[in-house]
Amino acid sequence: MKLALLSDIHSNWFALQACLEHARAQGAQQFAFLGDFVGYGAQPCAVVDCIRALVQEGALAVRGNHEALALAPPAGTSQVGDLSAQWTHQQLSPSQRDWLAGLPLVQQRDAVLLVHASVNSPDRWRYVDNVLAATASLDAARDWPGVRYVFGGHVHAQTLYYRGAVGELMPFQPQSGVAIPVPRHRHWLATVGSVGQPRDGNPQAMYALLDQNAAQLTFHRVPYDHAAAAAAIRRAGLPDYFAQRLERGQ
Repeated sequence: MKLALLSDIHSNWFALQACLEHARAQGAQQFAFLGDFVGYGAQPCAVVDCIRALVQEGALAVRGNHEALALAPPAGTSQVGDLSAQWTHQQLSPSQRDWLAGLPLVQQRDAVLLVHASVNSPDRWRYVDNVLAATASLDAARDWPGVRYVFGGHVHAQTLYYRGAVGELMPFQPQSGVAIPVPRHRHWLATVGSVGQPRDGNPQAMYALLDQNAAQLTFHRVPYDHAAAAAAIRRAGLPDYFAQRLERGQ
């Protein structure tokens, strides 16, 4: 079974379609969506409808912090995402909002555990961006019997952590397209990056593919029409800053 792991799409329909097409070409048989489907981008309804349809066909999905913001947007605009949350809330239909509200924060499928941020207190949206945070998340996964792999997003970066022979977590920086052995006798945690808003200076979309039969994990970067996604943001009247981030990959 090949499981494609996609997170932080952020209403970027162009990036989502590119990653889905790429994953299918790589032999993906199932999809998992790790939250933040909306926010920042101009196509929340199309993205939600696409993921919703795939879930009906057997895909997995968990809720992220930008779903929470869009469901109950703040009254003011003290932070950069507040205006986007207000706009997104207005775009989404009641049915779409109800579907997002019903998504779990954590979901298990066999040896795989899915979460947007951290398994420990997933509703607090902790960033798993260092060894200590990854250790806390992986330790919390012990409450889920049989879990060997924890996958999340939230940090918009691709990193793999594994528990070494002495029990300490070790970070590993993957290379795009290079399969990494992830044998089941160890415990693994990965942040799969952002489909719709990379922030490492490279505008190419990110996702990961787990080959459970071969026990291999491959991180991918996928080119897409980020200029078209940026133009859609500008047409929608959203802050130009959101468009610039896609163009710069920052």
